Amino acid sequence: MSNALAYVIRVAVIAVSLWVATLIVPGIHNEAGTTGSRVGTLIVVALIFGLVNATLKPLIKTVGCAFYLLTLGLIGLVVNALLFLLVGFIAERIGLPFTVDGFGPAFFGAIVVAIVSFVLHVVIPDRLDQR
Repeated sequence: MSNALAYVIRVAVIAVSLWVATLIVPGIHNEAGTTGSRVGTLIVVALIFGLVNATLKPLIKTVGCAFYLLTLGLIGLVVNALLFLLVGFIAERIGLPFTVDGFGPAFFGAIVVAIVSFVLHVVIPDRLDQR
């Protein structure tokens, strides 16, 4: 399989995970009007989510290595929440109807996205999801 297909699958997994987060976490909203625009919004937010995580997360882990060790990795939950909040902020700033109302929804949204993504990556065959 090509790397492009694996990338498309990863974006789709994140988009589905974000959709689940909008359904079950109060304070995370996709306020697009039609079904097509909701799906499009989730795909663009998934791309933003991937870019933010690919660029900032390794830098934060490197700089904050001592905090990860000191808290036995629990600071990672806070970092993920802050990155999720940043994704919501960026989405709003570029005019997408995707909002995250604060740290609490971002915290639980990041956990939901991580769990749903994990489950979907387990279900998807490895030959399609080349990570």
